[in-house]
Amino acid sequence: MISVALDTSAYSDAKRGLPDAAAIIRRADVLGMPSVVLGELLAGFRGGKSERKNLEELEEFLCSPRVVLLPVDRQTAGWYAEVWGALRARGRPIPTNDLWIAALALQHGHRLFTRDTHFREIAGLLVVTTPSDLVA
Repeated sequence: MISVALDTSAYSDAKRGLPDAAAIIRRADVLGMPSVVLGELLAGFRGGKSERKNLEELEEFLCSPRVVLLPVDRQTAGWYAEVWGALRARGRPIPTNDLWIAALALQHGHRLFTRDTHFREIAGLLVVTTPSDLVA
């Protein structure tokens, strides 16, 4: 079973119809939507010209039986602390929201679909950028 958590960039790429993004979305059995990504998307839609359309498309996506919401909880906080500490020790910080997204992907055993290369700094996190990454 292929479980993939989505970063904000991945959701956006899929909505824009980029071929690799569409292929990854199609091939995943489970699509995890980190609550942090949901917040970033909602904030990005706010006040935009296409806010209503974007909200409707997001709601339709979230209603898919393959999509599961990944909420932040106490266990996530532990993963966050581990990732933060490891990156800090190596002098390789990443944005705070991305720490939470990585923590959620690790917690739930999902690969992370993203175009942000700094996620590759996180030990144990399987990063997906192309459909061929789903094979490994």
